[in-house]
This record gives sequence, C-alpha cells and structure tokens, in this order.
Amino acid sequence: MLSSSMNCVANFFTYETTKSVVVKSWTIGVINRAVQLLIISYFIGWVFLHEKAYQMRDTSIESSVVTKVKGFGKYSNHIMDTADYVTPPQGTSVFVIITKLIVTENQVQGICPENHNQQKMSVVCESDNECKRTIPTTGGGILTGLCVNYNATVRTCQIQGWCPAEVDTKHVPVMLEAENFTLFIKNSIRFPLFNFEKGNLLPNLTTEKIRNCHFDPEKEPFCPILRLGDIVKFANQDFAKLATTGGVIGIKIGWVCDLDHSWDHCVPKYSFTRLDSVSEKNSVSTGYNFRYAKYYKHENGTEYRTLMKAYGIRFDVLVYGNAGKFNIIPTLINTVAAFTSVGVGTVLCDIILLNFLKGADQYKAKKFEEVTDTVLHPASSSNPVYRSNQTLGGRCEEKQSTDSGAYSIGL
Repeated sequence: MLSSSMNCVANFFTYETTKSVVVKSWTIGVINRAVQLLIISYFIGWVFLHEKAYQMRDTSIESSVVTKVKGFGKYSNHIMDTADYVTPPQGTSVFVIITKLIVTENQVQGICPENHNQQKMSVVCESDNECKRTIPTTGGGILTGLCVNYNATVRTCQIQGWCPAEVDTKHVPVMLEAENFTLFIKNSIRFPLFNFEKGNLLPNLTTEKIRNCHFDPEKEPFCPILRLGDIVKFANQDFAKLATTGGVIGIKIGWVCDLDHSWDHCVPKYSFTRLDSVSEKNSVSTGYNFRYAKYYKHENGTEYRTLMKAYGIRFDVLVYGNAGKFNIIPTLINTVAAFTSVGVGTVLCDIILLNFLKGADQYKAKKFEEVTDTVLHPASSSNPVYRSNQTLGGRCEEKQSTDSGAYSIGL
C-alpha cells in the first residue's frame, strides 16, 4: 500500500518533454513552409489589416435623425406645401411624401349601397341571401343583409357606415413636382464605449454652402440636402412609376469609424435602396398607400368627413455603424491565435508522413516510442548515444542531432 502511494507521488512529480524528429525531405519541407506562409498571410492581411482585429469595437451606435422637406406642388388646381403632402409632420426618420390622392367628399354616417367597383370583396348581388349580415374586414362598412339597387342596372349589398361608399378605382393625376422637392437630414451619432460624438453637418459646411449644395456621391458626398428625384434615381427606381403606385425608399447613413485616426476621418456614407422591392413584383398589393380623413360639422351639428386614399413615397432614414480603437487585449488574443495556428502545418505534415510517404514506418518508430522501467536503466546496448549511423530497413539513415533528444531522418 505504501509502495503504491509512493509510486503515485513519484508519477505526479515526473517531467514530460517532446521528442523532436527532424525529417529531411523537400516535399514535406515545402508543404510545411507553404502552409505556415498561408496562415501568417491570412492573419496579417485579413485579420489584422482588413478586419483590424487589434481594435476593440463598439457596435451599439446611438443616433437621432431630424428631417425637413421643402418644395411646392400643384395638385387638382391647389398649391400644396409641406403641411399638405408630408405626413407625419414631426420631421422624424420615417415620413411620407404624398404624390397622389383619391378623394371622397361629404361622407356622413348612414346606410347606402356598397360600391360595385369594390375589388376587395364580392358585393354584386341578386337577392338578400347573398348579403349575409356580417362585419367584413374589407369594404365600406357593415353589411345589413339587404340587396339594394346601386343604379338602374346593378344591385349591390347594402352597408352601414360612411356614405357614399368610397370609389378607389378611378384614375387621378400624380404630383410630379415632388421630384424637385428637397430633403434636409440632420443626423447625430454617439459611440458610448468611446464617448465619441459627431454629426453629419461637418465643420466645413457653412450656412451659405448648405443653401446652395445638393447631395452627389462624387461631387458633394457630405451635403445634407438631397433632391427627392435624385434619391429615387440612386435607388435605381423610376420616379413617375413610384409616385403612381407608391413605395418605400431607404436612405442609409453609415458610420464606420477608425478612431485610431483623427476626429475628421470619421465621416458618414450615404446609400439608397428600395425596401419594398418584393411588393413591387406582387400583383395583389403593389406599392404603398394609406387612408386618412378630415372631419367637419354642419351648423346643425351633423358630422361629415372627407376621406382621402393617399399614394406616396415613404422614406426611411436608417443609421448604422461601428467604431474601432486599438486595445491591447484583442491584440494579444489574436496574436496568440496566429502563433497557435501556425502549428496546423505540423499536423498536416504528420498526416502525410504517417500515411503517404515512403519511410512512414520508420517515421512512426521514431515519433512514437514506448519506454518501460527496464529501458530507463543505463545500458550501452540500449542507449541511443552509441547507435549512430544505423540504417532503418535499408531505406533511411538515422543520425543523432547536436540538440537534446532530436533525431534526423533522411527520407
């Protein structure tokens, strides 16, 4: 029992060292150095230079966006300003420019026949049995269960709601003047990790320059005044078609900043895309539209309204970005990972040596050696110091290296 305990203690305080086997082979040497070169090039070129892995990055960007549209348009013999065609009016990062309106005037609460041109539901009928009393999710109101005359030739289901029912299939003109409206964007961002703040109104932008400039990706990449027609064009869309059907355009402002450089090098980059491109190809629900109403009262207190179905271009200002700055912790982590990965070359070469090259058996014999207690006793016949210049199967020459424990095998 005591002997077993002593053996456990002795085994615990043993020292293990790696046995080195030097293989002199051009094939293995070229593969080993090539793999090491590829790994080092990857870490230097991609990880450190391109991805900047030596930096600590902050992706939790804080942003605020203020927008303002200017311009006048003419629609149905009315001059329209921003109060008429911009909704909501608060100047947020999401807003709509109304380009087409289908107006239904003087609607009052009552009972009337459903519009027979209503495409959302089947309303044409011949008897009351076809008009079941229900609350539909589409149409102009609640069905009363009666089939009534819409005109001299058509009968439709009767509804209870705002009358007369809306006719939203008629063709109306488009306010093409909106193409020349201008949009002012004021964007402020902050990276809380580095307490870094900046805005898209750069120091070199004077009041006079802002009044006269228009954004251009090459000539004026930092001008905060954007023409709506140019925004649609940069998104590869046709303005007249988009104004007719409506759509959603994304204005993306990117802040990708390297804070190892000066404050001036952190600048915004604008890009544009259509966000509802899927609906553009959908024949069921094409474009973008919504309804709103203006309410009034007669002198006798009766309420009436003007219903408007609006088609327009919705603009979403999307802000994204990240900032990076040198930090010793990610630098050390990625440096250690680079040195560790260089060892992949050794693993690959061992696989080739052990399985595919001539002399694999001799390499296995030198790489993997089982040592017992009897071998550890000094004996001239088993000491490798006295076994120089022996051949392995007549194919390999074994020599002891001058460094400790290393053997050289010439394949």
